[in-house]
Amino acid sequence: MPLPGGGHTLDRWRALATLAAEDVCLAKWLEAHYDAQAILMELEGDAPGPGQAWGVWAAEPPGDTLALHRIPGQRLGRLHGTKSWCSAATSLTHALVTVREDEARVLVAVALDDTVQVDASGWQAVGMRRIETARVEFNGTTARVVGRPGEYIARAGFWHGGAGIAACWFGATRAIAERLRADRRASSDPHAAAHLGAIDVRLSALAAVLRETAALIDEAPTLPHQREVMQLRGLAEDVAQDVIARCGRALGAGPLCAEGDHAQRCADLLTFLRQHHAERDLEGLGKLAAQEEDAWRL
Repeated sequence: MPLPGGGHTLDRWRALATLAAEDVCLAKWLEAHYDAQAILMELEGDAPGPGQAWGVWAAEPPGDTLALHRIPGQRLGRLHGTKSWCSAATSLTHALVTVREDEARVLVAVALDDTVQVDASGWQAVGMRRIETARVEFNGTTARVVGRPGEYIARAGFWHGGAGIAACWFGATRAIAERLRADRRASSDPHAAAHLGAIDVRLSALAAVLRETAALIDEAPTLPHQREVMQLRGLAEDVAQDVIARCGRALGAGPLCAEGDHAQRCADLLTFLRQHHAERDLEGLGKLAAQEEDAWRL
C-alpha cells in the first residue's frame, strides 16, 4: 500500500475505497493497519513485521486509567491500566496506543501478549459488528515509545491518515449508490431517477475533492492540510448520509429487509461515519475558515 504523501496518495485512497465497497468492516480493519504502518514509517522508519496485524488506539474518554511507567533513561516502559474503544482488539497482534505522560500525549507500541486482557462484552453494535471494539486492560505490558511526546498529533501525517478514512466512506457510499443505479426503477420511475441524479452530483463532487486533496498532500507532504482534510471528511460524511437516505426513499424497504449485503453495508457505514465528530468537527472547521481572508477562492 503506498504511503500517504509519497506521490501515490490517490492510489492508496482508491485501494481503500475499493476495499470498503466490498466489505466495510474489512476496510476498517485494514485501514487501521495501514495507518499504523504509515505512522511507524514516519516516526521510526520501520514497517510492521511479517504476519503482524496492527491497530491504532487513540481514544481517551473519561474513565480510562492507563499509565506508562518508563524505565529511567530509556524509551521502554510498562503499561498499566485500562484503555477504551480499542477497535478490533480480539484480532490484532500489535497496537499503537496513546497514553498521557505528565501533560503530553505519548504514543507507544505494544505486542498484545498474555499481559493484556480484552473485554469485548460491551460491543453490542449492529453496524460494524465484526470489528469488535473492546475495553483493554494492560498489566505491566512492555511498551516502546514511538516518536517524541505530542508528535503523533503534531505530525502532518495525522491529518493525511484522517483523509484516508474519507476514502473508505466514499467507497462504501458508492457501493450503496450502485444498488440504486443498477435497479430498473432508476430509468423507469421519475422519483428514483431524480434521487439518482442528485446522488450523481454529490458523488462526483466528492470524488473531485478526493482527487484534489490527494494532489495537495503529494505536492506538499510536510504540511498537514488540516482545513482541506476537515472539508473532505465533512463532505464525505454528508454525502454518505444523503446517499443512504435517497436510496432508501427511492427503493423502499425491500433491499434493506431482503438483501443482507446491502442492509449490512448501510448499517456498517452509518456506524463508521461516527468517526466524524459532527458539529464538533464542523465547529473546528468554521474556526479555521474564519481565519482565511479569501476562504473560498476559485
